[in-house]
Amino acid sequence: MMATECTAYRDTKGSLHPTPERATLADLADVLGRVGEEGGMTAGVAKLLLEKREAIERVFAEHDIMLANIEPNDAAGEVVPIKGGK
Repeated sequence: MMATECTAYRDTKGSLHPTPERATLADLADVLGRVGEEGGMTAGVAKLLLEKREAIERVFAEHDIMLANIEPNDAAGEVVPIKGGK
């Protein structure tokens, strides 16, 4: 048998994966830690994060913009009373 070349992707722990997605999912699962009983939900949550990446990044970008617009001495923001509110 002859030696052959293969491409693999290493996650941050050093494990090899056949696709970039699998390596990224392993890294996400590691960041999340154990989700649910015995960590059974971790892989699913990591997959969902990767699938929804664009929307998640948009939400974080919007969050960063909101934080940037808060005055340093007014970290809680300004409270604006609503007419007729209690």
